[in-house]
Amino acid sequence: MKQVEEEFQRKLISPEEAANLIKSGDRIVFPMGRETSAIGLSLSARKEELKGVRVYVPSPSYDFGWYDPGWEDSFELTILMPTATADSAVAERRCDVKLPFMIPDPMTGEEDEPPDVVLVEISPPNEQGYCSFGASLWDKKRRVEQAKKYGKLVIAEVNENLIRTGGDNFVHVSQIDYLVEHISLGGAPGTGSLAGRAKKDPPAYVKQIAEYVGSLIKDRDTIQIGVGRTNEYLVQNGMLDGKHDLGFHSEATPPGIITLIREGVITGKYKNHNPGRVTVTSVGGSTREEMAWVNGNPIFQLVDVNYLEDIRLIADHDNFVAINQTLAVDLTGQIASEGIGHRFLAAAGGQIPFVFGALLSKGGRSIITLPSTATTKDGVISRIMATLPPGTPVTIQRNCADYIVTEYGIASLRGKTIRQRVLELLGIAHPDFRAELEKEAKRLYWA
Repeated sequence: MKQVEEEFQRKLISPEEAANLIKSGDRIVFPMGRETSAIGLSLSARKEELKGVRVYVPSPSYDFGWYDPGWEDSFELTILMPTATADSAVAERRCDVKLPFMIPDPMTGEEDEPPDVVLVEISPPNEQGYCSFGASLWDKKRRVEQAKKYGKLVIAEVNENLIRTGGDNFVHVSQIDYLVEHISLGGAPGTGSLAGRAKKDPPAYVKQIAEYVGSLIKDRDTIQIGVGRTNEYLVQNGMLDGKHDLGFHSEATPPGIITLIREGVITGKYKNHNPGRVTVTSVGGSTREEMAWVNGNPIFQLVDVNYLEDIRLIADHDNFVAINQTLAVDLTGQIASEGIGHRFLAAAGGQIPFVFGALLSKGGRSIITLPSTATTKDGVISRIMATLPPGTPVTIQRNCADYIVTEYGIASLRGKTIRQRVLELLGIAHPDFRAELEKEAKRLYWA
């Protein structure tokens, strides 16, 4: 332990010293998850000194100032998932949006160019010198290993509040070049929302959607639950009530999942891979008590997101059920989960591999959820649309649409003709819009 302590102290520097290691033109990567707050603040303080620093922040949570106008010459920003922190920068095209290639290079396992500097949050080292990445792994370990492979810098911010979990969620202190003590910023993520949003009461329609989705889930299924205001409330609204021996293989643990693990509803007993384990890349509880129960619990296996979302692995689970949320669906089953028109609203994330993996799974099902309407500045609109607005990216092709669920029912699209799909989707549209949609559908798809 003495040797570990000595190495720790030798590598410890101030946030300002860490920021000074970054040069104009460098490519900086914050791995997926929470950004390093102390280093981020010190780096943004060098705005007038730096030019053309390329910063990749997958899911922006902290506002260091560089999302505002006037920072573009100093910091060239790229994000993966639009969040409230970066909404204006994305809408005004002051930052770029990465579209991840779903299959990494088979030779290297890499999906983009090596970074010059990786900035990552870790726990203090244990007696053997191993640090945890805390409640989320995502691509953190892989980013560290990639930087070391190419002789680049790894600077870690040490947060003593991070929990330790099982799986591949650790790094040895010897792989870190410099260490910085963590500072906490008010309003940090970890609000109970998978997407980092503040908690709100569930909309009234969630209870009905949860009941419909639950009717499609069977005992011994292995399930995945994607992000979204609807999906995050499904478990707490009874979606899995009365189920037995479920498996869980998903990016994160929405509210209610940890309770079902503790109660023995989710056992993983019949999973084809990692049986008896909850396989995720991020874990979050609704209470401090739940997170304390997760801490050090070997049931929770945190793995790299590329492993978790390998379509072949997902498909090799029997009875895999992917439950994902979308923004809109047209009457033929085209699923739009990233934006409407040319406006970026979300990232495809794991939806693509989980949907395709579930469809390839023996006994698998893909379930897409959405409320029937949305409220916009122009009023209430139907999310079931005759056609998607021009420029809307199609996340899941209609050929791969399986079940679509709103608060008005279940549309089963697998194996259906265009006209049969139209009728299925009309049946789950909001009643106020059905006549208009039917009229447009007859114009488009009937003589």
